[in-house]
Amino acid sequence: MDITQNQPYAAAPGYFRRLTVVDWLFAAALLGGALFGLNRYGAFMDIYEKAIMLLAVPTFAALGWHWKPVRLLMLLIAVLALGAIGLYDHNLEAANTRFWLRYMLSSQSAILWMSVLFYLSTIFYWIGLIGRSPAGGAIGARLCWAAVLLGFTGMMVRWYESYLIGADVGHIPISNLYEVFVLFSLITALFHLYYEQRYATRQLGPFVLLVISAAIGFLLWYTVARDAAEIQPLVPALQSWWMKIHVPANFIGYGTFALAAMVASAYLLKSHGYLADRLPSLELLDDVMYKAISAGFAFFTIATILGALWAAEAWGGYWSWDPKETWALIVWLNYAAWLHMRLMSGLRGRVAAWWALVGLLVTTFAFLGVNMFLSGLHSYGAL
Repeated sequence: MDITQNQPYAAAPGYFRRLTVVDWLFAAALLGGALFGLNRYGAFMDIYEKAIMLLAVPTFAALGWHWKPVRLLMLLIAVLALGAIGLYDHNLEAANTRFWLRYMLSSQSAILWMSVLFYLSTIFYWIGLIGRSPAGGAIGARLCWAAVLLGFTGMMVRWYESYLIGADVGHIPISNLYEVFVLFSLITALFHLYYEQRYATRQLGPFVLLVISAAIGFLLWYTVARDAAEIQPLVPALQSWWMKIHVPANFIGYGTFALAAMVASAYLLKSHGYLADRLPSLELLDDVMYKAISAGFAFFTIATILGALWAAEAWGGYWSWDPKETWALIVWLNYAAWLHMRLMSGLRGRVAAWWALVGLLVTTFAFLGVNMFLSGLHSYGAL
C-alpha cells in the first residue's frame, strides 16, 4: 500500500535538499570571493559597504541556484575582468599599449563590443522572426549573451580604472548617464534572456532588443558628442554607499518597464493580426507583461524608499519635490494604477498593452527627459 495516498499534504523535499554539489560550490566560490575582497580592500570600506558585499553573496547565490545559466556568466565576467586588471599592472596607460586591453578588455573597448553585439543580436532576432528561422533566433540569443558578458566586464574594469586615476576618484560605475545607459541595457537584456528561457520562446527578442538598441544608439551619440566615456570624480552628494543599492534597484525598475512596453507592442501587433502566426500566444505575451511590471514595480518601490533615505542623509529631508523625485512618483503611480486595475478589475487585452506602452514614455521622461529639460538636485547627468 502506498502510504502517500493517505498523505495528500506530504511535504516536498526542502529547498536546500534539492541543491546539488555544484550549487554549493558556486555559493562557496562567491563567499570566497567576498572574503578575499574584504581581506584585501576592507580597510577602504565603511561598515555599510562591507555589509553590501556580504549580503551580495546569498543574493547572487540564490540567483544562480534559480537560474543556472547566470552562474557561467558570473564566472566568465570574473575571469575576463580579473584578466584585464592583471594586464593593467597598476598602470592606466596600459590601455593604450597592450593589445587585449586596447582592442577588447579596457572598459571603453568592452562596452563598444557590447554595443556591436547588441545590434547584431537585434538583426538576427528579426531574421529569425521574419524568416521563421530557428537558427536566426538562436544566434540572436547567443549574441545577446555575449553582449551582456562584455558589458558587465567593461563595467567591472571601468570600476578598477577609476581607482587607477586616483583613490579619491574611484567609484562604482553607475554615477552618470553614460554608465547608467550601459546598466539599463544590461539589466533589460538579462530580464529578456530570463523570460526567453522561462517561456521557451525567442520571439520576444526582436521587440525587446529594439529598445536596447535605441539605448545603445543614444549611448554611442553621447560618447562621441560629449566625450561621456571619460571617468569623472563624483560630486559630493553621490559619495555615498546609498548609491550602490539605490541606482541598481531603480534601473531594474526602468529595465523591466521598458521590457513590458516592448512585449506590449508585440501584443498589439498580434491582436491586430500582424505577425500573428509568428508571435507567441496573447496569453503568454500578457503574462510576460504582467510579470515584468510586477518585478519592476517591486524594485522601483524599494529604490524610491532608498532614495528618500539617501535624500534625508544628503539634503536633510526625505522629499523635496525635486523634478526627478516628482517624475519618479508619477512613474510609481502609473504602474501602481496598472497593477491595481489588473488585480482588482482584471485589466487585460489591448487597454493593458497600450497603458504599458504609454508607460514607457512616462518612464523615459523620468529617466532622460528630466535631465534634458529640467534642473534640480538630481542634475548629475545633464546633456
